[in-house]
Amino acid sequence: MKILVLNCGSSSVKYKLFDMAEQKVMAQGGVEKLGLPGSFLKFTDNDGKKVILDKELPEHTAAIEFILSILIDEKYGCIKSYDEIDAVGHRVVHGAEKFSSSVEITPEVIGKMVECIDLAPLHNPPNLKGIRAMSTLIPGIRQVGVFDTAFHQTMPDYTYMYGLPYNLYKKYGIRRYGFHGTSHRYVSKRACEILGVKYEDQKIITAHIGNGGSLAAIKDGKSIDTSMGLTPVEGLLMGTRCGDVDAGALSFIMDREKMDAKGLSDLINKQSGVLGLSGNSSDMREIESGVEEGDKRSTMIMNMYNYRIKKYVGAYAAALGGLDILVFTGGVGENQWITRSAVCKDMEFMGIKFDDEKNNGLRAEEAIISTPDSKVKVLIVPTDEEFMIASDTLEILSK
Repeated sequence: MKILVLNCGSSSVKYKLFDMAEQKVMAQGGVEKLGLPGSFLKFTDNDGKKVILDKELPEHTAAIEFILSILIDEKYGCIKSYDEIDAVGHRVVHGAEKFSSSVEITPEVIGKMVECIDLAPLHNPPNLKGIRAMSTLIPGIRQVGVFDTAFHQTMPDYTYMYGLPYNLYKKYGIRRYGFHGTSHRYVSKRACEILGVKYEDQKIITAHIGNGGSLAAIKDGKSIDTSMGLTPVEGLLMGTRCGDVDAGALSFIMDREKMDAKGLSDLINKQSGVLGLSGNSSDMREIESGVEEGDKRSTMIMNMYNYRIKKYVGAYAAALGGLDILVFTGGVGENQWITRSAVCKDMEFMGIKFDDEKNNGLRAEEAIISTPDSKVKVLIVPTDEEFMIASDTLEILSK
């Protein structure tokens, strides 16, 4: 079965085409600057070279139509016709309490996804546009929605509820949902495969750390806690998001700065985090360079960034009643060995014996970076959300 995976953002469309029979990627790439001047499609050709094709793409249907045309293109393509695409799997950010697993998309499912828009106004609308575009371009093709929030629907109520009036939960669904669920699910399962242990018997903490970041506590194959909340703002220090902050500080800022709700949302989502603290960059690679050059503010930011992760690891180990496996993934988790080392330093009391020599210099490759006698196994597992989406699509449509 050949499955096309789409991840539609507000100004981008990422894609991968999988041949699930051979477990291989046939094509991958993405449209960037969608709806803006200078939009383009960037992909890897059949020889493994990067190709960029400029084209004005005003909206999602045009972008996906362009992607499909490249898949069957005589020069760049890997299939002869659209008929070879058996199904499409979509990343959908927010499924609220309506979806606890991936589902085949039907008119009823689309209706429920529309009801979730208020909880993810920036993400769910483009996800829906991708679904509708495929229905238009290849009528009748089967589609599956894979929700970022679904994996965390196993959290108990005492974990996901806020200390706010209960009627706000009943009226608006104000509670913690968590995100990156597809990534947390993939890397936790893959870590157990690497170690040769049973997934349902393990206490696991997964650290998906990048421009956005979250941790998950996974017990016996189920998420019991995660650091993001109603929105992706809560939790860790991130590229442009503030993470955990006293809500009283926000009302104080709104009062003093004469700021409305939209202004506050922009502040905590787009102007804070590493960008807000540094004043010029949200990229942890630049912060790392600043640390190496002895810049004091860069050092402070790096310490803040690492400390938040370490604090959550300790808290989740307590919530799990111990720890068997710690997994690093995401752009920073996979590539920044300084952060991995800082998080695991002085954690012997928890059973972590970290191998700095093995860790140093490792980038984006599967590896065990704890010592052989470490009670807690520490791993790097590059995430593959697209493969997880394709696998879910195959499983659902094969039933």
